[in-house]
Amino acid sequence: MLSKLYSIYPEVKITFDEASYALGYDLWDLVQKGTKTELNKTYKTQPALLASTVSIWRIWRNIGGNIPKFMSGHSHGEYSALVCSGSLNFIEAIKLVEFRGKLMQEAVPIGIGAMSVIIGLKLDIIYYICKNINNENMVVEPVIFNTLNQVVVSGHKLAVQKAEIDSIKAGAKKIFRLSVSVPSHCILMKSVSKKFSEKLKTLSILTPKIPIINNVDVRIERDPIFIKNALVRQIYNPVRWNDIIKYFLKNRIQMLLEMGPGNILTNFIKKNNNYTLKVIAINDHISLKTAIQNQNFWRKNEF
Repeated sequence: MLSKLYSIYPEVKITFDEASYALGYDLWDLVQKGTKTELNKTYKTQPALLASTVSIWRIWRNIGGNIPKFMSGHSHGEYSALVCSGSLNFIEAIKLVEFRGKLMQEAVPIGIGAMSVIIGLKLDIIYYICKNINNENMVVEPVIFNTLNQVVVSGHKLAVQKAEIDSIKAGAKKIFRLSVSVPSHCILMKSVSKKFSEKLKTLSILTPKIPIINNVDVRIERDPIFIKNALVRQIYNPVRWNDIIKYFLKNRIQMLLEMGPGNILTNFIKKNNNYTLKVIAINDHISLKTAIQNQNFWRKNEF
């Protein structure tokens, strides 16, 4: 994760050092040498992803990268957007996402919940499958709408397994289980909302300097009270990523930059022939250089 950028740009080390100080352990050592099991614990994953995204954003701005017209973050990536837009202090954000992750893990212990990606089924069919599985002891819900043909379901592990089997029978093209330790964005997470809301009340969140399209409502909030409210609801409500992409298109956005250790969001765009967006995943020196070189060809404030 970001090893090549780390060797070239001091922003990566500085950012991870700040995060490590806040967390009380060496976050960079975890992402470079830690076990997959340890890193997949949600209260470890979320700080790691936040630090990665923020470090790339800092590099981008320090070498002359333009300020985008909009920002958005996929799931916990919304906290990265808040930090990069000047709405939330980085150190407070690191502590917050760790706290959020611990609450979520306490709500559903490791091994009890699961999340799975279903590709090639219409959303109404997935809703029908989940509805037929749900009872007072088993919960599974569609919770992340990545594209029209890719939906993530979340809930009790046994219920998710049943949804996988039923989706295959219904004609799903592909199904794969996510390496996560909690079933995010489903009703099982609602029990943590009160504690998380109380935590947010102690933090200072400012109006973002760059408008952020949130996950829950697919709208831009400027009032800190409404931003906090949306963050609470995001824990147990779906991520409407496909609607966010439509928002970009409606507002004539031409270019998207994905900042983070992977390129999953970029692939969503590239695999959808209906999208006319140009997209670059910035996660190493080459992709960073490509984005900087090409930004002069994009019209101002239209990426």
